Amino acid sequence: MIGIAATPAALRNAQGIPLTRIPILAFDLFRGGVVRDVAAGRRLSALFGYPSSAGRLWLVAVVSNPQLGTLAVSRSEVEDSFASLTPDCPQAHAFEREIAEQWAVTPTGHPWLKPLRFHRSYLPGADAWNRSAGTEILPSVMDFFRVEGEEVHEVAVGPVHASVIEPGHFRFQCHGENVLHLEISLGYQHRGVEKALRGGPGKRSLHYAETLAGDTTVGHAVAYCQALETLSGSAIPARAHAIRTIGLELERLANHTGDLGALAGDVGYLPTASFCGRLRGDFLNLTAHLCGNRFGRGLVRPGGATFDLDSARIQKVAEGLKSALADVRMAAELLWNTPSVMTRFEKTGTLTREQCVQLGLVGPPARSCGVVQDVRFDFPTGMYALAQVPVSTWPTGDVFARAYLRWLEIQRSAAYVEELLGTLPVGPVRADPGPLPPEQLVVSLVEGWRGEICHVAITDAQGRFAAYKIVDPSFHNWMGLALAMRNQQISDFPLCNKSFNLSYCGHDL
Repeated sequence: MIGIAATPAALRNAQGIPLTRIPILAFDLFRGGVVRDVAAGRRLSALFGYPSSAGRLWLVAVVSNPQLGTLAVSRSEVEDSFASLTPDCPQAHAFEREIAEQWAVTPTGHPWLKPLRFHRSYLPGADAWNRSAGTEILPSVMDFFRVEGEEVHEVAVGPVHASVIEPGHFRFQCHGENVLHLEISLGYQHRGVEKALRGGPGKRSLHYAETLAGDTTVGHAVAYCQALETLSGSAIPARAHAIRTIGLELERLANHTGDLGALAGDVGYLPTASFCGRLRGDFLNLTAHLCGNRFGRGLVRPGGATFDLDSARIQKVAEGLKSALADVRMAAELLWNTPSVMTRFEKTGTLTREQCVQLGLVGPPARSCGVVQDVRFDFPTGMYALAQVPVSTWPTGDVFARAYLRWLEIQRSAAYVEELLGTLPVGPVRADPGPLPPEQLVVSLVEGWRGEICHVAITDAQGRFAAYKIVDPSFHNWMGLALAMRNQQISDFPLCNKSFNLSYCGHDL
């Protein structure tokens, strides 16, 4: 179906659709539709490519509409180049760099087309494009933005960092101590997860999902299993949905608590830093009560959950949750009531609501700019479709907002888990999913603790993965950190960085 009358297919979160129902748009219509929808307040959740049968490339766009709770999916076929969306839709900038690197096609007019992950193209015979784009050069010697003038200097940090921090390169253009521009270069972990998932699902596919970002095990596992279950038409037991949701919210509680402690540590406030370091472990231990693993590995499986909860375990988790929340409350109140802490948090690393919307930020960085955006509310599935968590927001967009929002979400997540523990549905926790149908597409969204997780699965004629696209929330948010550092003191970088706490490995897929 090619023509002016063709419009994107509209579907719900975790709703499968035959590929034949997704119209093939002429590229001008495809581009214009995405640009128009994003300008109208919708958001680009995914933009990716995969080979077509004609030896060309499908471009697939997923645009989310939180007002209607729908996802618009469109596609177009391109050859070796296409007109870049980025000049009219900044949310596409990293997606297009990724597409160019993976498939050796050029988004003409892209303002800063450089490799994103520094690997060879997936297509054989694409070495000429690789050399022209510089993918055979180490990212540490790549071209970077430069600001020139008297007393302007450059500070390079990483990719090797202290302790166990993952590799990433940060290039600051400074005038004295003031940061004029920060460019962030990742791509040091050549993981190849999406490529490994193609041809699946297989025995290792769930393992890949659970390790996409190690601190978001449950979030990515739920997104993956939700996609498989939708495609196979599996009915998941209500009790399994509840156990998954408990695991997902405990993951949020652990990481938000750890972030509060880390933010306190970055400004030298040791009481909250010490408390929250331990309390993060308490929440992780509650997850271990669910499945025997502190990070939630093994909890979620296609068809439901691996482990059930008996009354004794439910009581133990409920008591541990109540105790940990009381201690977090004390640690958080110390933070908000200490003037020296607030002096460092307030008006540091500020983003405006307009910047947030233009970049398509997700999760706490978006909600701390006053944007009411949460998959659990906008695109609910499972237990969230029955009882939702209220969306927390804060308007100031600074480090304080990103910290305080975590505290608001901690309180609401804890209340939600407590309610679920007291009202667990009866019944089994596992069903057997069937085989995947041929030539289908599904978009699976989950609100991880960092924000929107997006998995897009497309099956081939044999019911195997022809393409599997993953968008970790960090992929959307790294540019937000770069903008938050403009006109800040360079010494504020560790604090701003921690207030976002983005994933390197979730980016380097």
